[in-house]
Amino acid sequence: MIQYILECMAFQLLFLIVYDLFLKRETFFQWNRAYLMGTFVLSLLLPWIKVEALKTKVSSEYFIYPEYLWGTDMSEGVIVAPENSPSFDLSATEIIFYGGMLIAAFLFAYKLYQINRLKRQGEIRYFRDFTRVVVRNSSIAFSFFRSIFLGDQVLEKEHKSIIQHELVHIEQRHSWDLLFFELMRIIGWFNPLIYVYQNRVSELHEFIADAKVAKTHKAEQYQLLLSQVFQTQHISFINQFFKSSLVKKRIVMLQKSKSKRVWQLKYLLLVPLVVGMLVYTSMEAKENGISEEEQATGDAQLIKNIKLPQLSNPNQGDVDVPFSQVEKVPIFPGCEDAENMRACFQQQMQKHIAKNFRYPQEAQEKGIQGRVNIMFVIQKDGSIGNVRMRSPDKILEAEAARIISLLPQMAPGEHKGKKVRVAYSTSITFKLQRRDEFGTKENDDGTVDVAFAIIDKVPVYPGCEDAGDMRACFNQMLQRHIGKNFRYPEQAQEIGIQGRVNVLFIIQEDGSIGNVRLRGPDKLLEDEAARIISLLPQMTPGEHRGEKVRVPFSIPITFKLQGPEENESSQSPELMSVSNTMSVMANVKKVGGKEYLRCMVTDGTKGLPGVNVSVQGKNEVVVTDFNGIIEIEAQKGEVLTFQYKGLPTTMLVLTDQQKYHITNK
Repeated sequence: MIQYILECMAFQLLFLIVYDLFLKRETFFQWNRAYLMGTFVLSLLLPWIKVEALKTKVSSEYFIYPEYLWGTDMSEGVIVAPENSPSFDLSATEIIFYGGMLIAAFLFAYKLYQINRLKRQGEIRYFRDFTRVVVRNSSIAFSFFRSIFLGDQVLEKEHKSIIQHELVHIEQRHSWDLLFFELMRIIGWFNPLIYVYQNRVSELHEFIADAKVAKTHKAEQYQLLLSQVFQTQHISFINQFFKSSLVKKRIVMLQKSKSKRVWQLKYLLLVPLVVGMLVYTSMEAKENGISEEEQATGDAQLIKNIKLPQLSNPNQGDVDVPFSQVEKVPIFPGCEDAENMRACFQQQMQKHIAKNFRYPQEAQEKGIQGRVNIMFVIQKDGSIGNVRMRSPDKILEAEAARIISLLPQMAPGEHKGKKVRVAYSTSITFKLQRRDEFGTKENDDGTVDVAFAIIDKVPVYPGCEDAGDMRACFNQMLQRHIGKNFRYPEQAQEIGIQGRVNVLFIIQEDGSIGNVRLRGPDKLLEDEAARIISLLPQMTPGEHRGEKVRVPFSIPITFKLQGPEENESSQSPELMSVSNTMSVMANVKKVGGKEYLRCMVTDGTKGLPGVNVSVQGKNEVVVTDFNGIIEIEAQKGEVLTFQYKGLPTTMLVLTDQQKYHITNK
């Protein structure tokens, strides 16, 4: 947000400089009005616009959100609100921002009250094109939307020109321009350029009205009227006739000769200016050693292209150096020999979060989800301290605090040859999966996964186009592919490694293979299984309810050494074992008021991905995820069937909500 505000203000400043230097003195008043209104709106939109053709990659400095953007609160640990009391988790910066908005809104309401009071106290008379309000004992003259306010002292003078002047404001809806900037002043009360814009537009309104009235009235008499000093109301968003600071400028403009049409070419200056801004907003920053994609998908909160000062710590008198600026970053255990310490730190941090992540049961039952923003300091001794966080609910904060508390001791960071405290920021997202029909899952990017067992039209393996049973042909051709390309890794044979590699992949909407995930007893076997799957041909994508969808598919690839001599080699029994059973652990789980049966399916040692789980008597199939877990709606008395290639079918009888009976078929 800070980045956006700074960019908006920079663009507005450039637009105003061009206006004041090249356009302000010209008599193209309507063009100038369009320029000011248009460029202000454009300054709000440009930071969001990224033109593909203008994209360039720049090496820029990224860094973690500085702590002062969260306010000056440096309290340790997680802040928990007292029980049964409301919690207002606002930083000092936010309090100032919203407080300023509140004051600006109050002032705006007071201005409306002033106008309304004048109308109530005045003598009102309605005409076809406007409403005249005569105010007693006053010489004011201004318009507000369709109302013209005139002091009774003005009526004694030549006021026909004044009314005609104000009618121009009404006809051209000048009050809307000023009201727009008044609302912008509430939102951006801290931005002085909004006030400059409003002042420039207000001037133009008077020039436009003066120019039109001077065409039908004698210019000399009109100038004489302007030269007199009158009382005025200090209300910023009314079109007031008598405003002392503007009188001289208006007289000068009336005497000024009309600008030549050729000078309208000055407005073309806007073209290179906007193109330059688009080039800037379209830049893609890339931090050394970390790709743009990693930056986009990582949880660390980053600000681009802003180099901010180091942050002082009032509690300890030290200086907190942002992670991206510290010369020697803290070393996460396992990164000691890494070439890029920053990249390794980020990767290890994400692995730590994923490994220790556990969605709180209470949050699931209440349907609570959202992002927890976390900020902490890696201190001079390598320990973690000053943990602060912000989230939609304290339940999620407690889980995030638990994950951060499990971070290991690190080697401290160094800056300018000294050990320093290093400020780091990241976030953890808690998101409940959307439950649609059985066997389907909607992903975060809007794509839909449909289980192979229930999809209307299965993906077509090359050679199965004319097959009578597409599912059977797909399975047969896949087994042939594995048999044809299977190669037992020599190193695995020498060491005596064998076992089952569970493979889970997705046949995507274009028929390609993606999201390959493997789980086996050793990386050598996993790499060989990945090579086999990478050789799968392009397929015709699956369809469900008339639309192309992603289809998850799971298959085990078993690596088994022949002969007892080789099996009795010097390797651990754990690596040699290939489980031929399936076990199911189940418990009842509440999510959003509904009860689901949560099952974890394993082969005795590890979770089994891609197990087809169905309820007998129903045409419903759910597929276990990569960890072997599924959640399914089932009732007492129903029987669940678990099927997986190479393992005997397992059945789960629901005798009640807490006790289950498992049988092997």
